[in-house]
Amino acid sequence: MLKKKSVYLLSLGVALGGTIGMSSNVFAQRAATAPSEVAVDSETLPLEDLKTFTEIFGRIKQDYVEPVSDKKLLEDAVRGMLSGLDPHSAYLIAEEYQDLKEGTTGQFGGLGIEVTMENGFIKVVSPIDDTPAQRAGIKTGDLIIRLDDKPVKGMSLADAVKLMRGDAGSKILLTVVREGSETPLKISLTRDIIKSKSVKSKMLDKNYGYVRISSFQSGTGENLKEALASLKKENGSALKGLVLDLRNNPGGVLNAAVDVSDAFLKSGLIVYTKGRIPNSEMRFSAAPDDLIDDAPMVVLINAGSASASEIVAGALQDSKRAIIMGEKSFGKGSVQTILPTSNGSAVKLTTARYYTPSGRSIQAEGIEPDVPLAQMKLESVEKSDFKPVKEADLSNHLQNKKEKAATEEAGAKEKDATDAKDYALNEALTLLKGISIMKR
Repeated sequence: MLKKKSVYLLSLGVALGGTIGMSSNVFAQRAATAPSEVAVDSETLPLEDLKTFTEIFGRIKQDYVEPVSDKKLLEDAVRGMLSGLDPHSAYLIAEEYQDLKEGTTGQFGGLGIEVTMENGFIKVVSPIDDTPAQRAGIKTGDLIIRLDDKPVKGMSLADAVKLMRGDAGSKILLTVVREGSETPLKISLTRDIIKSKSVKSKMLDKNYGYVRISSFQSGTGENLKEALASLKKENGSALKGLVLDLRNNPGGVLNAAVDVSDAFLKSGLIVYTKGRIPNSEMRFSAAPDDLIDDAPMVVLINAGSASASEIVAGALQDSKRAIIMGEKSFGKGSVQTILPTSNGSAVKLTTARYYTPSGRSIQAEGIEPDVPLAQMKLESVEKSDFKPVKEADLSNHLQNKKEKAATEEAGAKEKDATDAKDYALNEALTLLKGISIMKR
């Protein structure tokens, strides 16, 4: 059984090159395999099919309306071969491979959205926190049909991503089709430097903490430990409950998902992977520690929670360590490995499926929440300006000793406007408080 600090960091992001502004498809390279090292059995080669391939190759070279280089034809053939396997396998030319590696730093100009390709259009998997896309109101499920004046139909995902990236401060106009909207939306965004910050935390109420993980990066596990220590210090004592928010988290590093799960589990299997090659067979188990001392947990997920997010939700659900609340998750249950090639390019290849501790594969199925919640938000109800006069409103009324303290604490307990309208978060906090009362 492998320890959780495995030498392999496999990509669990939603879409190749699909991060506009940062990449949560963080990875570690496996040893490069040069073409000469790949064993090919000449007896099993599909010679007739290869003959057809060379015939078509020759026809294009001879008859196509414009000259086409051999390099382009072969690159396109390889791209087609990989893209035909599944949505997450792909060929990266040297420039794209370098972009992917640079993306792990989270320091370049972009919009901040995770995307994939659907029916020839760019589909938003999730906007990333504190990015131009989130601030402009881009939503999970949006279909991008035009980039400035260029139609997306017919573009490759890599080409669309390249257009959406750019220098910080430059503008781009997205034409978006959104469910429920009768006409396409025109959304103007200004590119920004997208900085990788995957863990945020705060106190929701006395004794109840909140941690949001927006993506799984190589340092997410360590950042989570720091966030939990900070919450405990701010609270002045151990937490009585925690909300772990994985909504719109598109995934990332497998080891980071293991680290996050392990932070709340004392023992048992976290996740295992199965594939055709020995390196794809891995098992990860928890170390005997729980950073919040068995305090109740609610994990929030939605349709934008994918891959590594689903590993965490599945592990905590199977071990009955947390209550999963929200919507059914995205359903990406495969692992990708980056395989560099001898020409400086790379192949991103699906090499395994992952399974939750109970043996569930969530591929194309997703994680079903224990407590389903519809997409709702809380809105304030207009109230009359009239307020009945109370004793506290009378001039020179006698002071209650608690009155001054209560007034001073009012500002500290006032929640952000966004929190007040976050239906799922309010439901999660209410549930945690209910569990705490039942435990007394």
